[in-house]
Amino acid sequence: MHYYEVAPIQIVRKDSQSFTYASKTKLEIGTIVTVEVGHKDITGIILKRVKEPLYKTKEINHIVEQNSLPPQLIETSGWISSYYSTHLALVLQLLLPRGLQKKRRISKETVHPSPIRKRTKIVFNKYQISALNTIGKTTEGTFLLHGITGSGKTATYIELAHKTINAGKSVIVLVPEIALTSQIVDEFTSHFQNVYLAHSHQSEAKRHAIWKEVLDNKSPKVIIGPRSALFLPTRNIGLIVIDEAHEPSFKQEQSPRYSALRVASILGKAHKAKVIMGSATPSVVDYYVANQAPQPIINLPTTARNSTSPDIHLIDMTDRKNFSKHKFLSDTMLSILEETLSSGNQALVFHNRRGSASVTLCDKCGWHALCQRCFIPLTLHGDTFELLCHLCGHKEKVPTSCPLCSNSPVIHKGIGTKIIESELAKMFPKAKIARFDGDSASDDALNVRYKDLYEGSVDIIIGTQTVAKGLDLPKLRLVGVIQADTGLSLPDFSAPERTFQLLAQAVGRVGRNEHKTSVIVQSFQPTHTAITQGLSGNYQAFYEQEIKARKKALFPPFVFLLRLTCIYKSEASAIKNAKIMASHLRSSLPTSVEIMGPTPAFYERQRDTYRWQLVIKSKKRADLLMAVKQLPPSHWQFELDPVSLL
Repeated sequence: MHYYEVAPIQIVRKDSQSFTYASKTKLEIGTIVTVEVGHKDITGIILKRVKEPLYKTKEINHIVEQNSLPPQLIETSGWISSYYSTHLALVLQLLLPRGLQKKRRISKETVHPSPIRKRTKIVFNKYQISALNTIGKTTEGTFLLHGITGSGKTATYIELAHKTINAGKSVIVLVPEIALTSQIVDEFTSHFQNVYLAHSHQSEAKRHAIWKEVLDNKSPKVIIGPRSALFLPTRNIGLIVIDEAHEPSFKQEQSPRYSALRVASILGKAHKAKVIMGSATPSVVDYYVANQAPQPIINLPTTARNSTSPDIHLIDMTDRKNFSKHKFLSDTMLSILEETLSSGNQALVFHNRRGSASVTLCDKCGWHALCQRCFIPLTLHGDTFELLCHLCGHKEKVPTSCPLCSNSPVIHKGIGTKIIESELAKMFPKAKIARFDGDSASDDALNVRYKDLYEGSVDIIIGTQTVAKGLDLPKLRLVGVIQADTGLSLPDFSAPERTFQLLAQAVGRVGRNEHKTSVIVQSFQPTHTAITQGLSGNYQAFYEQEIKARKKALFPPFVFLLRLTCIYKSEASAIKNAKIMASHLRSSLPTSVEIMGPTPAFYERQRDTYRWQLVIKSKKRADLLMAVKQLPPSHWQFELDPVSLL
């Protein structure tokens, strides 16, 4: 008889992550099995072999898959559980597809579409050659690839992937958004056959089929997808690429709240693989850490192809003389947009707010349309003519008059992507317009319509953050930013960094070839350094200024952060328990630990609950783990290493 520690993928006891079971046959570490827990059969994963215990054990019921999960993936799961103070069962759920034991007709799910780009011959410049040589000198390690937009980072990834596949090892390529998968898949299928795409918008059956194929097929392969692609059962990994590594979407918002960048480094270390974090605008924390690391920061400071820098126009929104033709589209933007369309080229209009208007109010008595569950302003969606809460999804009809004073009509203020779309459709009726934001239908998403964008079938592209990053479109000649300083007013330490990144990325969508291009940026704060440095793409100047501010205010990378949020049905209970917890932690944690709060969360009320929070800073991460262990089992949520405090 053989004995094993088996970790169920459901929480059985909060203080126990695995249990001992017996098996008549010898099994591999990582084998997926079913075991009896109480009167239930639960799926579990074998963690290790153990000696026969002194107590009686149950036998493993059933082996779900003949092939076991890679041991490196099991090792990384244990690290996630420990580092992010999360029960192992929740982490192991990331490793398995839904409906694992359903009987399906499994078919091979590799991706072999006809590439749109057909770029198979790549000529490298001296900086790319230097980057390849530097990375090629080592067998493993994590590298920061800092390359300006258009510097040929993707071509560098592909060359590294060629060398990895030729060495008989697999490659994982992570992208921040599902919307960007089509472009990167298109690039890689021009060079590789064994390409797999995995993301959450695929059907349960399709994701299961891809998972099964990756588990059973031991040949070298290329895996592409968002952060969840890390957890496919890929064997013998030689390279992990994280494209647009600065994006906050690489941090999971639900438990387990892990950073894909940190997990990729640990998984790469377990496989003795190379990990490449590529970005034109690296996060301040990652750049600081990379400066302390043994591997040098690899720079690609020039564009890979002959290119002409775009003409940049910064429009002061406080000067209404710039808006004689339209209330929020400047004369300059309309003039260059008309010129762009008449020449048969594309324009991209970016605004980081969806909907039609962000505020609905009565200008007589001051009434505001608020969500009764979350107490935040309802957003008008003009296409369906309804008010929507962007937190909980609550919908209301638009009132014909003020509910308080009966003043008619109510007014709508603010700018959203839908109102931009309707206004541009009025002014350019012949233009084909496509909008991409959180309200886009799945069959009209950016990754689905990528071919239309690449071939120029869409004249004006409108969208939120997704359209401002990663896209490389040959017919794009104009980028317009409706209001560049939207995020600067947010009470968050990362607000300037995020504004800089979004602007620099938006500007980088053009100026990638020899054609004349333009960037028009409208702002109420045109002299703010995040705006001016974002437009110039001067990362070093921004970094040096921001790192000084972070050091002075004690924010990452100089401290570790922990955010604790208490959630109660009544405001009084939330305040009371937040104060009790703050008092308890101040007496139990070292005096070097700084506890900020309690204060209302940025969204104090959500879905009929009140939220108050504590923010804890410490130079020792162990202090934060100590704080987490003191939380009550209910009413509290925590997040280690938050990228934002909103």
